[in-house]
Amino acid sequence: MSDAGDDIQVEAVAEVTTEAPKGKLSVEDALKQVLKNALVHDGLARGLRECAKALDKRQAHLCVLVEACTEAEYIKLIEALCAEHKINLIKVGDAKLLGEWAGLCKIDREGNARKVVGCSCVVVKEYGVESEGLHVLLDYFKNR
Repeated sequence: MSDAGDDIQVEAVAEVTTEAPKGKLSVEDALKQVLKNALVHDGLARGLRECAKALDKRQAHLCVLVEACTEAEYIKLIEALCAEHKINLIKVGDAKLLGEWAGLCKIDREGNARKVVGCSCVVVKEYGVESEGLHVLLDYFKNR
């Protein structure tokens, strides 16, 4: 009797896991995936100095900026460089979250992020591998 109940639960879990990859990624999840791939392939510039250099040299493919930055000049500079060189710009809400996505944290044994450092700007210089997240982001910028 308990075996039949266990089989039903296992089948339900298997259906959920097979349906999850088929669904389209959200823009936020796609951005997270693209940043992780770029980090692995050494294609990220983090912080104002690195980002400004990459944007000015036109090495950037994508720029991610935090909306809640305290310095207005910081935002103005990054937006102006992106507009001048026609580089895609996307804004996120939280600096700590962007810092975690950009690898500015320690990962503990359970895989949780610890000691996360906030980051106001990240530039993708090299996407790394082509992924579903990259396609979702490129479609987002095309249709915007």
